[in-house]
Amino acid sequence: MVIAVILAWWFPAPGAEGGILQPELMTDLGVALIFFLHGISLSFSALRDGLLQWKQHLLVQSCVFLLFPLVGVALFWGLHGLLPEDLRIGLLFLCALPSTVSSSVALTATANGHIPIALFSATISSLLGVVLTPLWMMLAVKSGESSGSLMNVVFNLFLMLVLPLIVGQLCRPWLASWGQRNKKLINNIDRLIILFLIYTSFCDSFVMGVWTNSGLVSVCSVCLLSLLIFSGLFWSIWRICLLLRLPEANRIAILFCGSKKSLATGIPMAQVMFSGHPGMGLILLPIMIYHPLQLVICGVMANRWKNSSAETSGLAETLPESPQD
Repeated sequence: MVIAVILAWWFPAPGAEGGILQPELMTDLGVALIFFLHGISLSFSALRDGLLQWKQHLLVQSCVFLLFPLVGVALFWGLHGLLPEDLRIGLLFLCALPSTVSSSVALTATANGHIPIALFSATISSLLGVVLTPLWMMLAVKSGESSGSLMNVVFNLFLMLVLPLIVGQLCRPWLASWGQRNKKLINNIDRLIILFLIYTSFCDSFVMGVWTNSGLVSVCSVCLLSLLIFSGLFWSIWRICLLLRLPEANRIAILFCGSKKSLATGIPMAQVMFSGHPGMGLILLPIMIYHPLQLVICGVMANRWKNSSAETSGLAETLPESPQD
């Protein structure tokens, strides 16, 4: 991601509007391809085990689409005059985004959490985000700062995100085995497209001089705010789970799904919602900083739970069996 931003700084013209890379067309095709590949890879049959855990799913979605956005709205209005407006929009956009799918499930599995809950909750979050993310943006930001009415934004998001996902699902009878054999290739394509979207998003910002007066201050401010947002809500979600006396495996799944924000979904969403916005770079900056931050901290926590579970299992194996009557 850092290299993509540096390239946008050095060579902004090719990826800016009207550039030789044709970002207006290539970004749309890239977004559609990402979600088509997700549709091929995602098995909805694996979600059935988690379907009955509706209370846990409701808690996850409440954290992702209610608790986080309320913090985002508070920051958007509370930092008025202290941070650039595009950066405040980016903080709100970060808080309104859906959860991740792959990393939430992977971390839950590493920490011996409830995998079906994580898989179902994270997937539903991605689908709900098509409506709820733009809805929060419309409610908090003046209508003139978004790319049209709510219905237009939702329709465009459905066209660019959900429809390719559905087509990918419909193609699973023919392409599922290919997807299983080529997971590494699909992941590489996904990452390359995301990096291309980041590059083109920052090109317009550099061409129009958005960073001239707020570059270093913006980066430092967002780093600090991202750490505070993650730490505060990570702790809050864990305390809520403890108060509800949920099993540890469920708590782990809810914590990882409820505290995550998806870069893979956020970049395409921003391309649709803020198309042509000169401050796209500032808007994307919070999610670009929050994304690696959440992976590092959650990775450490997942390994701690894994090691703790292994130690507990080892201790149990060394204890003598209780005498039988």
